[in-house]
Amino acid sequence: MRILLLSAYDANSHRLWRERLAALLPEHDWCQLALPARHFDWRIRSNSLHWGLSEDEALARPADLLIATSMVDLAALRGLRPQLAQLPTLLYFHENQLFYPANKSGDGPGRRDNIEPLLIPIYSALCADAIVFNSDFNRQSFLKGARELFARLPDDLPASAWQKLETARVIAVPVAAKAEPAAPRPARPHLELLWNHRWEYDKGPELLLAVCEQLAASDLPVRLHICGQQFRQQPSEFSRIDVLCQQMARAQNLDRGCFGFLPTEQYQTLLQQCDVALSTAWHEFQGLGIQEACLAGCAALVPDDLAYREYLPPDCRYGRSQDLQASARAVVERLAQWLQAGHKALPRVSMDQYCGPTIAAKYRQCFEELLQAKP
Repeated sequence: MRILLLSAYDANSHRLWRERLAALLPEHDWCQLALPARHFDWRIRSNSLHWGLSEDEALARPADLLIATSMVDLAALRGLRPQLAQLPTLLYFHENQLFYPANKSGDGPGRRDNIEPLLIPIYSALCADAIVFNSDFNRQSFLKGARELFARLPDDLPASAWQKLETARVIAVPVAAKAEPAAPRPARPHLELLWNHRWEYDKGPELLLAVCEQLAASDLPVRLHICGQQFRQQPSEFSRIDVLCQQMARAQNLDRGCFGFLPTEQYQTLLQQCDVALSTAWHEFQGLGIQEACLAGCAALVPDDLAYREYLPPDCRYGRSQDLQASARAVVERLAQWLQAGHKALPRVSMDQYCGPTIAAKYRQCFEELLQAKP
């Protein structure tokens, strides 16, 4: 089967999803078109124009199935390329702008003065033959946000539209091709703590800084590693976090932890060496970084909300509130408890359900049902 896949805003995690999907299903012939993850508002509105007017060869080739990310303006693209409307079409939601937290800078994802990034995924979902979200949290927050959005608009959406949106299924991004046995951690008097997220506002740098400040004041034996994708502009908190990480390492006579972006091999080595992976995120639709750390044998310590509830038990979650210091105390207290109990008591969570064979089987079933419903 020939599959045409369109990724309209190909950020790292979006690229990871499409590449892993094609690798899991090598029996198909994949044609992938992707647009760079920049100029957010323009990219969302103009992707149909770009592809519709400039990708004659790729879009003219016969295909059996179309997969598009939710940022693809599918309604407009079908107008520009009517032949695409004949293809069984799956729309994939890696995230949804209806839940994305507001951006303090006033631009990019999280803006609320531009309604088009909120409406276009709804139009696309109503055009598609099947809808897939990477987590139930993503799905539920999208449906809730869509209802709230339309409650503010002059016209009501017919009940039939909601019925279609509610048929969406959940298929996660595969964390790995298969689960491998995690390396055992050595007995040591301190914890190796990892924070592995994008260096952006929605990943909670304010809370991370508060945690660092309280850890530094507590003298708990914890070495902190901060890694993840960085950008030209990044939250100012990371400068202070850098200083605190160095201070904590010196106080414990340890080499300082990693700080910054790591190449893939170094990152995988670090995952195998750390004891606990921490999240301070304000939005997370699946949590690939935490899942990768769990797969490598880390315990997870995450907020008691978002998508984390779908796969992490209560002893891996901490209570969070609008009070940063209270939330930071909850993190530090949990780390202190784990230090007292010893490394062997750290909670380990299986990620088998998020590995290749399970995810591949779900997509194969989805494709089969799509083709049967719309040959």
